[in-house]
Amino acid sequence: MSRFREQVVIVTGAGSGIGQATATAFAAEGGAVIIADIDAARANAVAGDIRADGGRAEAVHVDVANSDSVTAMTERAVATFGPVDVLVNNAATADGNDILHVDEQQWDRNQQIVLKSVYLCCRQVLPSMLERGRGAIVNVASVNALGAYSVMPYSAAKAGVVNLTQNMAARYSRHGVRINAVCPGTVRTPIFDPLLERDPKLFENVAQLYPAGRIGEPADIAGPILFLASADAAWITGHALVVDGGLSCGNLPFIEAASAAMD
Repeated sequence: MSRFREQVVIVTGAGSGIGQATATAFAAEGGAVIIADIDAARANAVAGDIRADGGRAEAVHVDVANSDSVTAMTERAVATFGPVDVLVNNAATADGNDILHVDEQQWDRNQQIVLKSVYLCCRQVLPSMLERGRGAIVNVASVNALGAYSVMPYSAAKAGVVNLTQNMAARYSRHGVRINAVCPGTVRTPIFDPLLERDPKLFENVAQLYPAGRIGEPADIAGPILFLASADAAWITGHALVVDGGLSCGNLPFIEAASAAMD
């Protein structure tokens, strides 16, 4: 398939995990992709792999919480490939847990990287999209935005991403720009590395809570992102697509306990 031939795509946090899988998938379908990441070495490696496979990609170092850096990223994209057709806001962090033990620095870091980055990046690409009457934005939120799954600062910021997505979609979709979000469950990405150092069996244990019987892989999220960005989703906007292996459809331990009690 070549759903994104002649389209310019920015993916933030594209140096690893969901971002890397998403950027690679866009390139495989004809997109010219900006690999935007705060880790320049990772961004260059991903862009190099895409080019080695015959795709078009350019690595850009960016701090998504910094307005000047986001402006420079967008200008680089336009200068290299042309006006941006698709923006995927994927960059994130998850720092801190219980609100009683989170300091202001941790709180602010989550809000800046997770939520403020979406505001800054959208503010940069939207004017051109609106002027041309077309474009697609996909924001990577989380099931944490929709319920109580701990990691409070991160979850609050992701809830903001969903709300911002809905507000922007309501305002701009009539002008040809569709704006959606995906809400992944637990996905095997580097964001979990510090937790895995403390508990190497983390993913194995968490997988037991998922009706699908496993945690997600980056490719599980890349596919839905591409769908929402493509013409296949031409009449979908303002939607928060849950991609979570069934986690949010019910409390599996509770269901099993209740079933056992009724047997």
